[in-house]
Amino acid sequence: MKPKAEISEQDAETYFRFFNEIGIINQLASSRAERVLPHGLTISQFSVLNHFVRLQKPRSPLGLANAFQVTKGAMTNTLKQLEHKGFVNITPHETDRRSKIVFISDTGRKAHAQSRNAMFDFFKEIAVHFSSDQLDRHIADLESIRVWLDNNR
Repeated sequence: MKPKAEISEQDAETYFRFFNEIGIINQLASSRAERVLPHGLTISQFSVLNHFVRLQKPRSPLGLANAFQVTKGAMTNTLKQLEHKGFVNITPHETDRRSKIVFISDTGRKAHAQSRNAMFDFFKEIAVHFSSDQLDRHIADLESIRVWLDNNR
């Protein structure tokens, strides 16, 4: 069993507020991004492309479903849509023909880059109120929390 710290009700409220704010920011930013994504991409589809670009390695549909904490069926649906757009390639596994491997295509990499560029106007609006230095100060802490959560699912 994982160790648990004793925390006060006030501390618990701080943790709740922290993750609540992250959730709301995610919801608002995702909605804003999805409105400008090219190629009819949804935020789920963009997230899969982003995952491939960030990690630079092929994955199985089940591995992707686990990474995104969605059902295999939901991931299969997202992958079929990406495959139809030519953004991923799905091939039989080399040694286990029952499973499949998913690769991002060159077209998918271009779509990812175009999607990031489509968000620049949104970033310019935010930059009026928050400098990149302000945001940069929080990235290491957020990455650290993400890694901990990922390792402690």
